[in-house]
Amino acid sequence: MTALTLALPRPFLSFLESIGTMEMMLVAVIGLLLFGGKGLPEMARTFGKLIREFKKASANVEDEVKRVMNEEPAPLRPAPIRKPVHLPAAALPEPAPPAAPVAPPPIEPNNP
Repeated sequence: MTALTLALPRPFLSFLESIGTMEMMLVAVIGLLLFGGKGLPEMARTFGKLIREFKKASANVEDEVKRVMNEEPAPLRPAPIRKPVHLPAAALPEPAPPAAPVAPPPIEPNNP
């Protein structure tokens, strides 16, 4: 079983075991009445193409998953080391003078 195959429970398709010959013939007659003698083979052809395309797409996805799983990861490259930039002393900004201390506002007495 592949990684993409789903394991369906047995009761999922159990209704197909009870379909007999008469039921199959009844389905065929109803299909013939609904779609006609020319439409039924055309529908069967279209259904076959659909199934074929679905199988091809699922095989492509499965192959891609297998390829990615077997692919070795690319080696990690270290980040390039950058050389420090030396600026001349004239290009450096002058330090700001220290800020003067700020006095708190005076407290006014309460006068009634």
